[in-house]
Amino acid sequence: MRVTIAGCSFYLQASEVVALMKDVKAEPVTGESVRIGRRTYPVKQVGAVITKQDRRDFSAADVTRAMEKLGFTCTPAPAPEPAPAAEPETGAEQLWQ
Repeated sequence: MRVTIAGCSFYLQASEVVALMKDVKAEPVTGESVRIGRRTYPVKQVGAVITKQDRRDFSAADVTRAMEKLGFTCTPAPAPEPAPAAEPETGAEQLWQ
């Protein structure tokens, strides 16, 4: 199947992606991820392996779109945690103001 990553066309099959990623140790996932076999990889790691391009040359969205087109399950980046609420001032802190 033809997929486009960073403006370049690649002809890939799901089985080829599985074979390429077979012996690659998954890096810790901090953003978007893709499930290949029993492992979950960061999409930028997968993109770098299958295209042999530098990770700065393509976006995670490019790789996610290509992996979904090939039938892989992709997961978006986790939502950032909200900032902790400010604690109310105590009486002692009010005396110094």
